[in-house]
Amino acid sequence: MLTAFARAFRTPDLRRKLLFTLGIVVLFRLGSHVPTPGVSFRNVNTCVEETSTSGLFSLVNMFSGGALLQLTIFALGIMPYITASIILQLLTVVIPRLEALKKEGQAGTARITQYTRYLSVALSVLQATGIVATARSGALFSNCSVGSMIIPDQSLTTVLTMVIIMTAGACLIMWMGELITDRGIGNGMSILIFTSIAAGFPGMLWQIRESSDLGGGWIPFFAVIAAGLVMVALVVFVEQAQRRIPVQYAKRMIGRRAYGGTSTYIPLKVNQAGVIPVIFASSLLYIPALVVQFADPAAQSDWAQWISRYLVQGDHPIYMAAYFLLIVFFAFFYVSITFNPEEVADNMKKYGGFIPGIRAGRPTAEYLHYVLTRITWPGSLYLGLIALVPMIALAGFNTNQNVFGGTSILIVVGVGLETVKQIESQLQQRNYEGFLR
Repeated sequence: MLTAFARAFRTPDLRRKLLFTLGIVVLFRLGSHVPTPGVSFRNVNTCVEETSTSGLFSLVNMFSGGALLQLTIFALGIMPYITASIILQLLTVVIPRLEALKKEGQAGTARITQYTRYLSVALSVLQATGIVATARSGALFSNCSVGSMIIPDQSLTTVLTMVIIMTAGACLIMWMGELITDRGIGNGMSILIFTSIAAGFPGMLWQIRESSDLGGGWIPFFAVIAAGLVMVALVVFVEQAQRRIPVQYAKRMIGRRAYGGTSTYIPLKVNQAGVIPVIFASSLLYIPALVVQFADPAAQSDWAQWISRYLVQGDHPIYMAAYFLLIVFFAFFYVSITFNPEEVADNMKKYGGFIPGIRAGRPTAEYLHYVLTRITWPGSLYLGLIALVPMIALAGFNTNQNVFGGTSILIVVGVGLETVKQIESQLQQRNYEGFLR
């Protein structure tokens, strides 16, 4: 990987793309520290020091690089665009118009991308309004002595200004990601997510060191680093694993020329769903916590107390069991809506392709469904274990578990692998010595 980066910096075109990407990342991190007008920066710092990261907002805070709880102009981060992309991807299966646009090629994809931008702006307005309302009520830092004084001037003009600036910040982040995709090394949104998550690693590791007296805090510090490296190696191994189904195309004579007769394969990844099931499960488990947080503490019923006891704290066994089962469920659900065995079998039959030993048509679809189900089981269990192991290991430390949790590790490793592949593919387009020797 280091060799690929060194060769990239020796190539003028790639060097410009890498420096451009680095510049956008620096601007992104600078914007994550600029306070939103109307926010008392001193009171925010006091609340951050007095209280730990709120479990309700920890996932969004992780994706914003810590900007959410600082109430900066980039407080929303990339989360509105991620949510909009997931919603459009799910609606493509349900709405025939969107499914038709997806099949139109580049023009249809551009139209769906435009819809994603519009939905991102709408979600940004809703999320900014919710965050400002939560900060005004003091619920953003419920255990802070000055939690209700984060926004000193609570007039309508100040609130509207904050909502507009946070929405504009989310749109600016979306534009930065597209700039990296067009003029940088590609995968703009993924690189911004990678930057946001990686920015929280040093602070999390230092919290672990300060929260333990074992060996001055250095023994758990290095133990967590070693465990993280082992998990990264495991994630790389599983993310690269795939089941290759061989496909043979029959030879066809068109005029005097023969076409086809080639052999290829269908790559089915063990983790076909990626990190989406973990995000879905985390978001769904935040709903009961959100309901309890905005309920009246003096008049909480038995069900509200039960939720507060079992479904809010991430270190409770019931919470972990529900989290694991939801990840497994969403892994199968997401794979079922993103990979259609019937459609793949029909396309293979249309172009004269077949799997050796399997008849074309419905038997091929049944075989693909059988194989996909068999490899989704270990993939879903792997996702659940990756998500739970950091929660169990970090339960005794006063730190944000999401920063070094399964979601962050999966995203960081996945984006890193994709970025290296992008750089290597662009290097192969510009260096031909290996093919000429």
